Amino acid sequence: MALTDKRKYDCIVLGAGIQGSFTAYHLAKSKKRTLLLDQFPLPHSRGSSHGQTRIIRRAYAEDFYTDMMDECYQLWADLEKESGTQLLRKTGLLVLAQSGNKGYEQICKNMEQKQIPREILSEAEMKQRYPGLSLSPGDVACLDSNGGVLYADKALRAVQMLFQQMGGVICDGEKVMHIKPGPVVTVTTTTRMYETDRLVITAGPWAHKVLRLLGLELPLKTLRINVCYWKEKIPGRSGILQNLPCFLGVNLNGENHEVYGLPSKEYPGLTKICFHGGNEADPDERDLQTQKLKIQDISRVSNFISQYMPGLHPKPVVVEQCMYTNTPDENFILDHHPLHKNIIIGAGFSGHGFKLSPVVGKILSELCTGEKRSYDLKPFQISRFKIPLKSAL
Repeated sequence: MALTDKRKYDCIVLGAGIQGSFTAYHLAKSKKRTLLLDQFPLPHSRGSSHGQTRIIRRAYAEDFYTDMMDECYQLWADLEKESGTQLLRKTGLLVLAQSGNKGYEQICKNMEQKQIPREILSEAEMKQRYPGLSLSPGDVACLDSNGGVLYADKALRAVQMLFQQMGGVICDGEKVMHIKPGPVVTVTTTTRMYETDRLVITAGPWAHKVLRLLGLELPLKTLRINVCYWKEKIPGRSGILQNLPCFLGVNLNGENHEVYGLPSKEYPGLTKICFHGGNEADPDERDLQTQKLKIQDISRVSNFISQYMPGLHPKPVVVEQCMYTNTPDENFILDHHPLHKNIIIGAGFSGHGFKLSPVVGKILSELCTGEKRSYDLKPFQISRFKIPLKSAL
């Protein structure tokens, strides 16, 4: 088709990861003629939404995320029912920290105030329930009873399938080359041109590159993450794989970083444990190996395993890559473009956005259609970064 041929939609969503797919799903539910665009053939593993598992939890220090998660659990259940697919398995989620840790205390306080089912576990209770995961002296543990695992790949397929069943259109393998703002936005890809009344940008690690087409420089940092899988020293003997919960280790041993883990569906017989962070990388160069930087991140997880999960080999048997797109405060960006109010931005999900995607999609859909907003969006506004207006020209 010639690039002079244009197709018109009520809304276009740029980026078919979990955030963009849920946004398109909500728009289609609102009877908007919607196009979901992605630069790569679907499905793909280049961004932040691939893989089989993610953590779901209400255990947040920020009360606004906890509030959003209440509705997320219901929307995930609705998606399971609509698609006929199990998408969530409850395992519980342990938050581990040293006694007196401010972040841990805020999480516990938040859960108590919001009456979220939780337990404070003693060292003896930990040994009885989770023999493969031990506390060090001075450590504390809080269990988010309804935490668990989301089946990520299945979730992404389910929401895209339902979007298409509602009349939504998906075009993949089309990279956006130019965006012309205006009352009607024109989007030019490598294949054709599209017109739309509303454009939503959920481009994941490529968000900063796409936003530059609109003269907007946001403080987004793309990180390459090492996703690591570990095996038992004596298979079946350590008890780690039996009744294993998800967990989040917060600043243990005085280290200013987090480690998280969850049961692995990707590789049966292995456990998924990762460092929450990574090394800055261009998303188009994600798979270039920088061995020196890899070792630094993985060694931190190895140290955690040696102390807290000694039944595991302290060296991973599988290492894969994923991408984070971080904001300075690790809170999302959910807002209009400063100068073009019919262009909406969802970005900076900072490695913890998958579980929140049903509500993020709803919020971005509301921003797109002008519906009454379901949540206070002050924590997610672009203005918090004090970006000069000239940077958006």
